[in-house]
Amino acid sequence: MIFDTHCHLNHEDLYKDIDEYINRAKEVGVKTFLVVGYDKQSSLLAIKIAEKYDFIYAAIGYHPTEINNLSEEDFNDIMKLLDHPKVKALGEIGLDYYWVKDEKERELQKEYFIRQIKEANKHKKPISIHNRDAINDCLTILKENHVDMGGVMHCYSGSVESMYEFIKCGMYISLGGPVTFKNAKTPKEVAEKIDLDKLLVETDSPYLAPHPYRGTQNEPARIKLVVEEIARLRNVKEEEIEDATYRNSCKLFHV
Repeated sequence: MIFDTHCHLNHEDLYKDIDEYINRAKEVGVKTFLVVGYDKQSSLLAIKIAEKYDFIYAAIGYHPTEINNLSEEDFNDIMKLLDHPKVKALGEIGLDYYWVKDEKERELQKEYFIRQIKEANKHKKPISIHNRDAINDCLTILKENHVDMGGVMHCYSGSVESMYEFIKCGMYISLGGPVTFKNAKTPKEVAEKIDLDKLLVETDSPYLAPHPYRGTQNEPARIKLVVEEIARLRNVKEEEIEDATYRNSCKLFHV
């Protein structure tokens, strides 16, 4: 059994044929999906999808690149839905310095990251963190703002050394398509060295398709390639990776 802990079946490219993508994923062993929001519309759609399928759950929140023109009304509208029975996490939230270079905008990202951590604690939910080119600030915020229910570093791309620091902050580490890339030295090192009880897997579909589909539209069925590569790197059976990551996912998201 496989748990895709981060996919965007709420993205228009997947949602229009959602049953087809779900069925293909189930054929390779995907049993459970977490559909992740990044703004108001996508968060509401994630809940709608989760309500329709008993094996799908939702994460809702505001991505760091989506907070520039965010109104208090829209922010509060989504935070109020954290108690919905199919909502299992607040995310994806965090910092993105790749797309955002302006210092004032980066400060605003930090502000909303901290606000959403506090909301997660208030509603007793874990968080799903997006971090791109901001690893030091992300780690500092987590050290200074305790995350009561833990969380996950979505599509982790940092070093092994930073991985241990995030784990100390209560985070799980999730690996996706990049671990299969031929030149992905660091993700492969993380896959080899992480304790299995701290590992999750994901697709981030429709993004970050694994090798040999790199550069094409991703889908949840391709998570099997992620599992295969991690098993190869650790010299264990695929079932061991599937069982451990599924168990970890259920524990974190209270499924």
